[in-house]
Amino acid sequence: MMLESELETMRKSFKTSSERTNQLMKDPKMQKLKKRVQEIRENAIKNNEQLYKEAKANLEANGIEVIYAKDIETVQEKTKELIEKYSKYDKLEDVTVVKAKSNTIREVEIEKYLDNYGVNFIATDLGDRILQLKDKEGIPVHPTGPIAHLNIKAITEVINNTPEMDVTVTENAQEIMQAVRKDVLDLMSKSDVGISGANCISAEEGSLVLIHNEGNINHIISKKLHIVVAGIDKIVPTLEDAVSIAKLETVYATGKRITSYMNVISGPSKTADIEKKLFKNMYGAENVVVFLLDNGRSEAFNECLWCIGCGNCTVSCPVYNAIGNEFGYNNYVGGRGVALSSFISDDETSKDSGLFKCTLCGLCTENCPVSLPTNMLIEHIRANCNNEGIFLKPHKVIKEHIEDHDSPY
Repeated sequence: MMLESELETMRKSFKTSSERTNQLMKDPKMQKLKKRVQEIRENAIKNNEQLYKEAKANLEANGIEVIYAKDIETVQEKTKELIEKYSKYDKLEDVTVVKAKSNTIREVEIEKYLDNYGVNFIATDLGDRILQLKDKEGIPVHPTGPIAHLNIKAITEVINNTPEMDVTVTENAQEIMQAVRKDVLDLMSKSDVGISGANCISAEEGSLVLIHNEGNINHIISKKLHIVVAGIDKIVPTLEDAVSIAKLETVYATGKRITSYMNVISGPSKTADIEKKLFKNMYGAENVVVFLLDNGRSEAFNECLWCIGCGNCTVSCPVYNAIGNEFGYNNYVGGRGVALSSFISDDETSKDSGLFKCTLCGLCTENCPVSLPTNMLIEHIRANCNNEGIFLKPHKVIKEHIEDHDSPY
């Protein structure tokens, strides 16, 4: 449960971001982009099966290994095999994996799984790394702002109370950033495995699109082995579609027109500078492997998969602003996470994630770039739970009173 001070800091952070986004969305060009992205997402999910086949064929044609993952266990076991096959280290306990910020990576619990074998995971995103140092099992409060609930005093305490950092910083953001950056870069120099998600996958080109502001992903994709874990819902028809989504996601996630970096990966590192003959393994990854994760997505309502991952629904949600990240499932925070949990886990999990906490007010839909009808999805899942006999205890008592006494009392 989040502290009231953390909730207050989170609300202030959300207010700042929301003001920037609202200002940008007054631009008619942004409204046009929003409409285009809505059409892209609806079309992509509707035609997901065909796009999956096209994406797989073109990714493989580009030299990227593709693994279909029906569940998280497939990702866990295959990732271990890939590290054993490609890493320069003979023992897993000597391996350091550097990771980008990704909801999908958290979903598959790969860090927890490989921790059993001694593999060391290092988060490279600043906020993600601070959250990792604070609480290895900590849940972010926003997809692009994982520590939006921590003020600078709390962050300073995290850094100074971490023995492996071996530094003392003051309450100065620049000083904190430099300390974390130095530590992460030192650790990254020992790693030959990088893992990330993907914001979009373009089927026509067989390309992966990754967006970031810090430049950390540039380091990850240069490791000997680059593993990408992405849901099958991330596939879109073309690279142009992917860039449009990336632009709108940036606007709604951060209140900025464009992200600092946009990486398009269409295969392992290669060059043809000598006699126009193709040689692999220049500066970047020697091996790129993509997991296309189902994990219940193929059974989910189409509307549940429209999401572009901006997190703006949580910014406007009255429930989330009142109780924070206990409303949501794992790293999928807010009402959309509650709805998604019904498919990637089960209805019981959805109930425990906050299914009956939602007010059904619809503010999330109103503030969603793709108008995802989260409240309607939650209402539908509630009906399913009712039919299955899944209730909160107080609701069950009321139900029994009505059945026995024709009164809720």
